[in-house]
Amino acid sequence: MRHRIVGALGAAIGLTLALNALAAPAHKARLIGSFTWQGEDERFGGFSGLELSDDGLTLTTISDRGSYVTARLTRQDGRVTAIDADPIKTLRDYRATDIKGGGDAEGLAIAQDGRWFVSLEAFHRVVAYSSLDTASWVPIPDEFTKLQHNSGLEALAVDDAGRLYAIPERSGGVTQPFPVYRFEDKVWTTPFTLPRDGGFLPVGADFGPDGRLYLLEREFSGFGFRSRVRRFTLDGDAIAGSEILLTTSTWTHGNLEGIAVWQDTQGTHLTMISDDNFQSFLRTELVDYVVTD
Repeated sequence: MRHRIVGALGAAIGLTLALNALAAPAHKARLIGSFTWQGEDERFGGFSGLELSDDGLTLTTISDRGSYVTARLTRQDGRVTAIDADPIKTLRDYRATDIKGGGDAEGLAIAQDGRWFVSLEAFHRVVAYSSLDTASWVPIPDEFTKLQHNSGLEALAVDDAGRLYAIPERSGGVTQPFPVYRFEDKVWTTPFTLPRDGGFLPVGADFGPDGRLYLLEREFSGFGFRSRVRRFTLDGDAIAGSEILLTTSTWTHGNLEGIAVWQDTQGTHLTMISDDNFQSFLRTELVDYVVTD
């Protein structure tokens, strides 16, 4: 019986891979490399939010359990070959104590003035850090209280004007677009929505050096994860254009949840990090693509 189950599972996996290969559109991004990152601290893992310096060499990431780590990357031809990480630290709450239970931190965005914004799913909210010792309160609009459990504000991004954008993982319906919330002058608005396409759900976002919004999305097929990156050109409060840059097959990478966009002489880079959910059979992976079109 065991052999039959294994055989059937293998056949199903093979069929899934074949269908993915047939369905995947042509990529507009080329894989440069993938680096598996390992750490000995028991808090290591669960990384969901990602930021990189303009040169792609300094990394900041946050964990589902409220930890964060900064690191320096060694690259060869754009590919990560080594990571030199600082000790893992824990985010603080409004009382300057460690966030209770980690807060289920998901999204990270760092503004040009150095402020950090972190989205939390313990109850749906965003906190700001002008100093990492203490969190600053960010207003919670009524819309946040209506977000689905464990499907809150997964993606955060800050534009060149310093405005914060937050995108929930779920929209509320398979044909309903994803709302994009914007925080400006201490007020949240919903300037536009992003079209929902297939089973992919937002998990990370960043504004690139070109001013366009890059959205990392994830789909769970039942056997593993697929990832997609879409790029949106904005014109004021409207979407002027969109395109798919990358769609992976199941098992191409791990559970990619964070994205950072940067640029060098090779072009526009998409660096992504995977969330291992603190499971030994998953991995923390840094993946690098360069946009070819």
